Amino acid sequence: MPAHTLTAGEARRIALAAQGFGGSREGPVSRRQLTQLVDRLGVIQIDSVNVVSRTHYLPAYSRLGAYPREMLEDIAWSKKRPLFEYWAHEASLLPLSSQPLFRWRMTDALEGVGAWKGIARFLRERRDFVDRALDEIAARGPMSASELELGAKGAGGWWGWSEGKRAVEGLFWTGELTTATRRGTFERVYDVPHRVLPRAIVDTPTPSRDEAQRQLIQIAARAMGVATMRDLRDYFRMGLEDTRARVGELVEAGSLLPVTVKGWTEPAFLDPMARRPRKIEATALLSPFDNLIWFRERTERIFGVRYRIEIYVPAEKRQHGYYVLPFLEGDAITARVDLKADRKAGVLLVQASHAEPWASDLTPVRLAAELKLMAGWLGLETVRVEPKGDLAAALARLA
Repeated sequence: MPAHTLTAGEARRIALAAQGFGGSREGPVSRRQLTQLVDRLGVIQIDSVNVVSRTHYLPAYSRLGAYPREMLEDIAWSKKRPLFEYWAHEASLLPLSSQPLFRWRMTDALEGVGAWKGIARFLRERRDFVDRALDEIAARGPMSASELELGAKGAGGWWGWSEGKRAVEGLFWTGELTTATRRGTFERVYDVPHRVLPRAIVDTPTPSRDEAQRQLIQIAARAMGVATMRDLRDYFRMGLEDTRARVGELVEAGSLLPVTVKGWTEPAFLDPMARRPRKIEATALLSPFDNLIWFRERTERIFGVRYRIEIYVPAEKRQHGYYVLPFLEGDAITARVDLKADRKAGVLLVQASHAEPWASDLTPVRLAAELKLMAGWLGLETVRVEPKGDLAAALARLA
């Protein structure tokens, strides 16, 4: 039986503190601070959509303030990087120390388990071709899929991958290739792991599947502070049975504490080292793929906000907009804004702005200030507010 009971407010503040909110966002940000934040979160989701900014740049901005974006590129893709890429939540950046913890997933992919069905089928049915792609990169050095000198070319786009692209993506799943760097178009360049990863990581013994999963659950618990079984499972996209088994083992070892959260319908688990702040002072615009809100069920449970990304929803059926960023104010989500960076015009365009029912008179003031800060960080000169949504008039006066 759970030994502790938390109020919904306590759980929300624990979650925000665990995610790195509530600290100062003023002053310069160091490479060490940025690396420590990724260590704290355990994973940063990568996404190529660049309507405002590619999502992997945004979590650090939301927590640390206006850091130079090239600093993230340095820690992710330079020769002396502390991060690597793999399928963790989705396509993700992770601390190098986590690489051994995903080798069980790479082994699964070799056996056709866990990878996308099309990739798994290609690995199974075209292994001779896949090995030729691996041999070419091993012999010639790092290259993109388009530089491979074998296979039929694709039509481009998500569903038009070439045979070479399917081969290297399959090899990425299995860990036989990794990301050497990203080019200006965000094109992934592949290489064999021993030429990219530090020798110390390559030589680290592979932990057992159970031990690796226990460590991943602990990383997720530390990053969330307090979480349900489904929250823990979602963080690194683990299987249900594996998650249940590992959580049970961690509870028995005292590494997770069962708790009850008032208003939550499922049992929860608390990181024993989690901070329990009485108050969170934060203002931040959140990427749709921010760790804090990427699991929409958890977002609704913690913040009382039903949030969905509407990129793939027909324009006439969208409720809040194409690329909507929630606004975190204190320990609540008080508004959401549909943003677009018009880089040619130098404008951060607020295409729609909506308040949550509990927003206050200070919400548009704080949101306008945050929009100006974001525009400056993105290298844009002004903020322009379009007259759509119940916050538009107030924001237009303040922007």
